[in-house]
Amino acid sequence: MTESTVHKAGPETVPSMVPETAPDAGHSSGSEPVHRAGPTTVPATGHPTGLETVHDLTADEARRLILRAQGFLGAEGRRGGAPAMLRRLGAVQLDTISVLARSHELVAYARLGAIGRDTVERAYWSGDAFEYWCHAACVLPLEHWPLYGFRRRAYRDRGVRWHEVPATIDKVLDRVRAEGPVTTTDIGGAKNGGPWWDWSDSKISIEFLLDIGEVVCVKRVGWRRVYDLAERVVPAHLRETELTDAEAVTRLTRVAGESLAVATRADLVDYTRVKGEHAAHLDQALQSGASGLVPVHVSGWPPARTRGTPVTMTGLPAARSRTPNAWADPAALAAGDPRGRHRTTPLSPFDSLIWDRARTERVFGMTHRLEAYVPKPKRIHGYFAMPILSAGKLIARVDPAREGDTLIARQVTLEPGTKSLDAVHAALTEAATWVNCTQIRIDRVT
Repeated sequence: MTESTVHKAGPETVPSMVPETAPDAGHSSGSEPVHRAGPTTVPATGHPTGLETVHDLTADEARRLILRAQGFLGAEGRRGGAPAMLRRLGAVQLDTISVLARSHELVAYARLGAIGRDTVERAYWSGDAFEYWCHAACVLPLEHWPLYGFRRRAYRDRGVRWHEVPATIDKVLDRVRAEGPVTTTDIGGAKNGGPWWDWSDSKISIEFLLDIGEVVCVKRVGWRRVYDLAERVVPAHLRETELTDAEAVTRLTRVAGESLAVATRADLVDYTRVKGEHAAHLDQALQSGASGLVPVHVSGWPPARTRGTPVTMTGLPAARSRTPNAWADPAALAAGDPRGRHRTTPLSPFDSLIWDRARTERVFGMTHRLEAYVPKPKRIHGYFAMPILSAGKLIARVDPAREGDTLIARQVTLEPGTKSLDAVHAALTEAATWVNCTQIRIDRVT
């Protein structure tokens, strides 16, 4: 990694510097070590934004920084178990599909190895986390409650979810206050008897109450949410911390940047799922340096797109040796060359390492698509194909199943350049022990 430092410039008007992934982003590799970054330069404003220094990374350097931040390279990713993993990732996506295990369990296994599944569930639902909307429905560290105030307010202002909120919502809140924790069954059931989206008034009410922060999902039982009052679950100092929309989005952008290590604007938007005025707050947080992330140029990554109207920024350089096309966590850069053992493991398609298709292709050179909702005759890799991570690269895909005590790979698809099944076999063998299987079987290799 090299860095291009330039002389301070006074305030100037520049086009919005908002790196974003191009649709045809490809994969590039290199072999340069990551050197320890130098000190951040302080612009004329007196605030250390780091925007005066552009760090140059090869695609391989960026990939290794990402792997370390996500817990797949080195011992740090295993320290502190599942609770610490959740804090490092910032968000663990939930999903209804369960093949070997639920996705949020697979995320912990992929980083920590054969950790007890009860241990994982306790880490998520012991009172130090809550479920809310980030990249999708996610388990989030409880200390991040104030960061989502902007989203709760937006739901409240909109006054509607997927369905119009019924007038009986106050009665549902009273039931939770008197009887909570409760499930939808306890308050009248989730459905009216029609299709899956034909929710009952009580289900619509409780979900809207969750959206606006009046109630919290305290755990899942049989995949059903268990709700209780926020005032009984969230500590007062967190509930009473009021951030403006701009402050909340700025802090959440930093969380995303630390989790992803190196990210384009599109990656940060995908993590936080902000849009409209909230996306504008994200842009301003990046451009002003308030997010704490610093601009980098990653060779082989597509150029940044210029979005929006010109903005006035203070302390930007008059010229750069390279144009930034991504943002990085300065702590990840300062930590130097990632070292240690790589994990060899299957990955849930909902794992934050690969949950965005464009980022996965850009970082790992794999175009991956979840085919669970693709008609069976049109599937290429399988219902729940799981990429196999080995030596920091995605080397194959496995479509898993289970019959009794046998873990089955219904199909193994090797990536170009993968000549051996050894790493795939090792990944499946360890996963089999975790789900209490004593045998593995590979049905097909392509």
